[in-house]
Amino acid sequence: MKVRIKFAKSGAMRFIGHLDVMRFFQKAIRRAGIDVAYSEGFSPHQIMSFAAPLGVGLSSNGEYLDLEVKSHNGSEDMKRRLEEAMVEGIEVLHITMLEDGTKNAMASVAAAEYSVKFREGYAPDFDWPGRLAEFYQMPSILVKKKTKKSETELDLKSSIYRLWASGEGKNAIAHMVVNASSSGNIKPGLVMEAFLKNNGEELQEFALEITREETFTEAGAEDGHHFIPLDAVGKEF
Repeated sequence: MKVRIKFAKSGAMRFIGHLDVMRFFQKAIRRAGIDVAYSEGFSPHQIMSFAAPLGVGLSSNGEYLDLEVKSHNGSEDMKRRLEEAMVEGIEVLHITMLEDGTKNAMASVAAAEYSVKFREGYAPDFDWPGRLAEFYQMPSILVKKKTKKSETELDLKSSIYRLWASGEGKNAIAHMVVNASSSGNIKPGLVMEAFLKNNGEELQEFALEITREETFTEAGAEDGHHFIPLDAVGKEF
């Protein structure tokens, strides 16, 4: 049986890298007494799969991992056990059961929603919330992306599915839904960098506070994309 766990990552835990988060969950699952399934072989390990790894320094309200279990007493019991084994900064939000044959979390990711704020003292001088919609309406959004060996030009337009702003002044927030698949993962910082450059400004280091609000899979649509949260694929148990 495979379950999908949705969790939030905030506070000091946002500075913990993906591999350490994975090790944390492995230990928490053992402490919680979850009847988890292990791989076979000389060095057995818990059968789990995370969705898109979160960058260091980012918070999230929509992280996911799939876990293979041998038995359970329902989602509420599993959630309670895990919460008791968690530390501050990691919160289990929702647990669902996946049907046989469902793609794992990592292979399912198609898009992600982010909210982005400027840290105090780092906001640009112009009315950036008012210009964000104009930026999104541009026919192409060209950026230069560095690789290990060269620098290539990339058009972000087709990978930004939504882009809008809410609030005003210091409380303004940029929101975006972007491609987060393994073949075309777009970082929100790259979008904001292109936006500022289009308005004659440079993105300063450490200027942004970024939160991943949700991670989506493609539900299939004849006329464009139709995204649903990863836990909408499973069912209550």
